[in-house]
Amino acid sequence: MQTRAFFLHLLFLTALGTFADDWPQWLGPQRDGVWREDGIIEKFDGAPKLRWKVDIGGGYAGPAVAKGRVYVLDRQLSKGAKNPANPFSRGQLAGTERVLCLNEADGKLLWEHEYDCPYAISYPAGPRCTPIVDGDRVYTLGAMGNLFCLNTKDGKVLWQVDFKKDFGTKTPVWGFAAHPLVDGDKLICLAGGEEGTTIAFNKMTGKVLWRALPGPDLGYCPPMIFKAGGKRQLIIWHPRALNSIDPETGKLHWSEPFSVRSGLSIPTPRLHGDLLFITSFYNGPLMMRLAKDAPRAKVEWRATGRSERNTQQLHAIMCTPFIEDGHIYGVCSYGQFRCIKAATGERVWETFAPVTNTEGRWANAFIVKHQDRFFIHNEKGDLIIAKLSPKGYDEISRANLIAPTNTARGRQLVWSHPAFANKSIYLRNDRVIRCYSLAK
Repeated sequence: MQTRAFFLHLLFLTALGTFADDWPQWLGPQRDGVWREDGIIEKFDGAPKLRWKVDIGGGYAGPAVAKGRVYVLDRQLSKGAKNPANPFSRGQLAGTERVLCLNEADGKLLWEHEYDCPYAISYPAGPRCTPIVDGDRVYTLGAMGNLFCLNTKDGKVLWQVDFKKDFGTKTPVWGFAAHPLVDGDKLICLAGGEEGTTIAFNKMTGKVLWRALPGPDLGYCPPMIFKAGGKRQLIIWHPRALNSIDPETGKLHWSEPFSVRSGLSIPTPRLHGDLLFITSFYNGPLMMRLAKDAPRAKVEWRATGRSERNTQQLHAIMCTPFIEDGHIYGVCSYGQFRCIKAATGERVWETFAPVTNTEGRWANAFIVKHQDRFFIHNEKGDLIIAKLSPKGYDEISRANLIAPTNTARGRQLVWSHPAFANKSIYLRNDRVIRCYSLAK
C-alpha cells in the first residue's frame, strides 16, 4: 500500500510538472499574475530569440496557452469597413470575430472558429477577454457578448450563449470585457443585466445555475474567488458596489457601495492577507478589511485625491496592481508608476520610467511577478525586467518586442496582456501575435 501510495503521489507531482508551464487564463494558472517557471533569463542581452510570428486581426484580448496550443481572439472587418478615426464613435461596424488555435511549437494554425459580429462599441479594435482553457474545452467571450464553449481538439461548438439576445443585456460602452472564471462545474460571467449581472453557467452544458446582483450595468472587472472569513467568496465589482457572494448559490455575503464614474470598474481585485484592494481611474482606490471569522468586510481606507490629476494613492485605468510585503505597485491615472503602503494608502515613491517616460492619460502597463523580479509589458511594446521594492524602481533591462499599432488618446499603443509559458512570452497587437523565448 505504501508503495502504491508513493507511486500515485509521484504521478500526481509529474502531472503538476507537465502542466506547470501553461498560462490557460487571465493572469495565469492561479489567476494571480505570477509566473512560476524556472530557467528564465535574468536580463536581456540584445533582443530575445523570436520563436515564431503569425498575422492576426485586431483585438485587445491576450492569448492563453495550454497543452501545446495557443488560443487568441481577433477581429476581421468586413470588406470596405474601417475603424473610425475617433475611437469613441459607436456606429454600427460590420465584421466578424475569430477564435484562433495555434500550435505552440511553431504558430501553425490548427483550427479557427469565425462568426458574424457587428460592433456598436467604443474602441472597436476587437475582442477584450482572454480565453480560458479547462480540460478539453476552451471558453471565449467576444466584445459583443458572444460566449462560446469550444472543443480544444477541433474548435467544434459545444454550446453558446448570446448575452444580448438570451438575457436582454445592454452592451457596455466599451464592450464585454470581464474575463470569465471557471470554478468547479461552473463558468462565472458578468453577463445578465437587470435580472442579475452575474451568471453561473454549468460549464459542460451552458445551463444557468444561478443569477445574482441585479442592476443596470456590468462594468468590466473580472470575477475573482478568494478564501476569507472561513468561506470562499466570489468578488464581483460592478460600477455601483464591491460585492461578495457565495460562488455555489449566488447568495450575497456583503456589499460596499462604491459608485464609479463612467462605469470604469476595470482592474482585477487583489487580496493581500485580509486586505481586499480595488482601484479605478476617476474614483481612485478602495481598501476593504475582510473579517477573519465570517464573510464580512469593512472599509479600511479610501482615496484622498482631490481631482483627476491630483491623486495621492493609485487611480488605475486598466493596470491590475501587484501587492507584496505590504506594498502596492501599479500605474496611476497619468502614467505614474507608484508604490503605496497597503495598510494606509500612503505613497512611498513614483516614477514614469516603466510606462512612457512622459505623462499620458490612461497610460497602462501589465505587471507579472517572476521569482525576485518583475516582467513589465508597457503600452509601447517594451518588455521590462525590473525589481520593485519600497526602496524604489530598479530597472535591469528592457527590449522592444512588438509595435504599438492601436491609436488612443493621441498616441500609438498596445493594450493586450501577454502570456508567459514554456519559458516564452506570447504577445499580440492588431496585426500579429509573436512568441519569443525567455529561456536562459
